[in-house]
Formats: sequence, structure tokens, C-alpha cells
Amino acid sequence: MRTFSFTIFTVLSVLVALTSCNRVEVPAEYSESGRLPKIYPDYTNVTIPVNIAPLTFEMDEPSEEMVARLSCEGHEIVCGGEYANPDIDDWRELTAAAKGKAVDVVVYARQNGQWTKHQPFKIFVSPDSIDPYISYRLISPSYVGYEELTIYQKCIEDGSENVIYDNMLCSTPEDGQCINCHNYQNYQPGRMQFHARQNHGGTVIVYDGKVRKINMRNDSILSAGVYPTWHPWLRLIVYSTNKTGQSFHTRDLNKIEVFDAGSDLIAYDVDKNEVTNIENASDEFEVFPFWAPDGKMLYYCSAHFEYRDTVEKEVETILRAKEIKYCIYRKSFDPETMTFGPREMVFNADSLDMSATLPRISPDGRFLMFTLGKYGCFHIWHRDADLWLMDLTTHQVGPMEEVNSHDTESYHSWSSNGRWVVFSSRRDDGGYTRPFFAHIDASGKGTKPFELPESHPDRHRRSMKCFNIPEFMKGPVTMSPQSFADVLKTDGEAVKYVRHLSK
Repeated sequence: MRTFSFTIFTVLSVLVALTSCNRVEVPAEYSESGRLPKIYPDYTNVTIPVNIAPLTFEMDEPSEEMVARLSCEGHEIVCGGEYANPDIDDWRELTAAAKGKAVDVVVYARQNGQWTKHQPFKIFVSPDSIDPYISYRLISPSYVGYEELTIYQKCIEDGSENVIYDNMLCSTPEDGQCINCHNYQNYQPGRMQFHARQNHGGTVIVYDGKVRKINMRNDSILSAGVYPTWHPWLRLIVYSTNKTGQSFHTRDLNKIEVFDAGSDLIAYDVDKNEVTNIENASDEFEVFPFWAPDGKMLYYCSAHFEYRDTVEKEVETILRAKEIKYCIYRKSFDPETMTFGPREMVFNADSLDMSATLPRISPDGRFLMFTLGKYGCFHIWHRDADLWLMDLTTHQVGPMEEVNSHDTESYHSWSSNGRWVVFSSRRDDGGYTRPFFAHIDASGKGTKPFELPESHPDRHRRSMKCFNIPEFMKGPVTMSPQSFADVLKTDGEAVKYVRHLSK
């Protein structure tokens, strides 16, 4: 049923698109509003990469019809109807002409038979390209529908999309499954991993054509691996292991609270199928590891928390949730000896009475981007969560005012050239997480974000799914969803625990 519904929507979108930009003319008679048009998505005065798919948009105020004129240095597109949907070939010619400059856009809208011309705006076209693919998990914004989820990949150059893995392939009415945390080594789709929980649970690891299912649970570690980070070149993945739970607020705008009652760091050797502890202090919650691009520094978050042992740990964590503040640390790493150094503080969020999560280092090693909220580690549910940026050369740090909104900003990922970020935001309606992009210049300055383009501009608002964990990729995953399901249905390989990493 889900496939049928999506197909019907796609066919209708194509039929409308075929009529939306053919034989459209700019109105000859009109009044002028003197203001910018209200369009969705809001693409007014945004900066886009030169290789992005066409930006489709519609009027976000009452109108019977619209016309959009896009132009730059002799190149022009006039389209309209229900929405503006530039032809992809014309769009590529236009953005190529506007590279390093801007596309001028004028929007006309008809209401009650009368045309109105709105104030022109620009779409700035950066010469900095963007990675051709992203992948993300589509999931309902509620814990009750978590089993019906899928990892998708999308070519952001032409808008095509297909499934990497569908959770329902290994789910049954009696025993469901949950997939999460897709991750790649250095943006390479042929070197990836994701987790499956519950039915046929395990970690799927793909490395240069070889696919394996790993059962990472071991009595010597807290749990199976959860949040991953691939070493830039070694066949080594660092995970956090987490005892995760959730509770529900009755009088708080943040509806759900996801928390860890314990978390440690482990390292997994892909070749040797060996796992070892890195950090496992009983009074520290270590989470969200991320390798620096030189492979010689591991960043992560940790919160100091001492249990009082008056109630069960999960209960105490819920009762004291707003006391838990994560700071950002790092540990040196020697790739030759495979040894880690002691931890050092990078950002003391606790001194601001705040909590920092999801550290991500730019590919040039200069900038640290992270999410900052009032407390806790699962900021996707916290409306106060914003993106912050630290310059690791000057140690200057502050909120990304040009990128943040009035609502949640959470997961984020750098493009391979370090000039773009994709991040999760709930700025549209407060309930659904959607991917936004922003350009980051050499000084760390961001631009007004723009929403992931779709063939129909209203697709995100018609969808009942959240986009979770957007990750850049240099190409598509080529394995079929059924191939992953076949691997998951096997018993998998049990990890071997060792006390120290070895060469």
C-alpha cells in the first residue's frame, strides 16, 4: 500500500509538471505588491550549489495561478501554473550561466482574476559544488510507528530517489525491527554500516563489496554499538554503547525525552572482528564520537553523572534529566600504535548551563560544529536546540545565527569539500524534521538555509515522515534492499572482545 500511494503521488506530480512550465507567459497587466512573495519552500535570497536539482516552489498564500520568471545574462526560464517547476535542462543552463553570480526571480500571482507582481528576489549560485547524494531515514514522528521506516538515498543533482533498505523486509506482525545509524567511511557508499534492532538484529557492515552481519553484544561491553564514526582510512569504527530509554512530558513543549542511563565508547576492528573499550567510567556518559579528518583525534561528548542509588537508574535519570549536561572532549590517537591518549576538554557547555551534542569536524579540520541545548543528549526533541560553531584555530565559538531558526536544529553533516552543511530542522511546523542546506565560507560564515528540493514543492508537507540523519555521499549505494535483508536473516558473526587495540 505504501508503494502504491507513493506511485500515484509521483504520477500526479509528473502530470502536473508536464503542464506547469509549457507555454507560460509573463502577465502583461498587473498590480505591484511591493513585498516579497510568500512561497514554499522559501527560496528567496538563498545561496545554492551550482549542481543542485531545480528549485520547485509554490505560492504559500491564496492564489489561483502563478508565473515565475528566472533569468541571468540572457538565459531565461518562464514557468508556472499550480507551481513553478523549471525544466532540468533549462535549469542547468541557467545555473551554469549564473555560477558565481545570481539568478533574478520575479513571481506573479493571480487572485480573483487579477495578477500581482511581487518584489523580485535573487537565488545566488555558488561555484562550490555539493556532493551528489545524501541518504536519510524516513520515520514517523512518534514512537508508535517506528517499525515502518526506510533508509533512502537521493541524488540531489536530479532529484531521483530510491530505497537503500526497508525495515519491513525483516519485520513480522509478531516481531518487528528497527534500523538506524547509517554511516560511511569518508563519504564512500561502498564502505558503510547500519544497525538493525530487535528481529534479526545486528550491525550490517559493507566494505568494498563484502557484506557482513556482526553481532556486537558482549558481556564485556555495555551494549552493542550504537552511534558510529568510521576512521578516515583505517578499517576501524568507534561506537558509543548506550542504555537508551524514553519518557513523555505532560506539561512541556518537548513532548518526548530520550535519555541514556549509561553510555561508553568502544572501538571495533573490521578486519579482526574485535571490539575493545575506550572509555567506560561509571560516572561519565560518553556518546557521539567523531573522528577528525586527519585520523589522529577522536572527538566525543560526555556528561558527568553520579547516581544516588535511591531508585532504579532509569527512573533516576528521568527524574534528574535536566541536570545532565554534556561537554565536548577529544582524545589523541596514534594510527601506528593504535593507542589513544587521555581526554581533554574542547568545549565546556556545563559552564554555560547548557548541553553540547553531535560534534562534527569540517574536512579541513578547522571548524567544529555541534548542537547546543539546555540539557540532555537527544536534541532532536528539544525546541531550544541550535547549531553552534567553534573555530579550532582561534577557539572562538558562538551560535550560527544565520542558520538557526525559532525551532529545533539538530543533526548535521559537512559536505566533502567543507563548503556545505546539511542539517535537520523543524522550522516549518515544529513537528516534522526536514533537511536544510547552507553554504559555509572559508571564515565559517553561513548563508540562509534552503530546504531539500523536490519534484513537487509540497511533498514534504504532504508526507507524514521525518527525515532523520541526513548524510552526504559521493555516489549511490548499489546493493539491493533484498540483499541487505538476506544478510540480516543470517546469524551473523559474534565479536571477540580484547582489552587493547592491536596493530
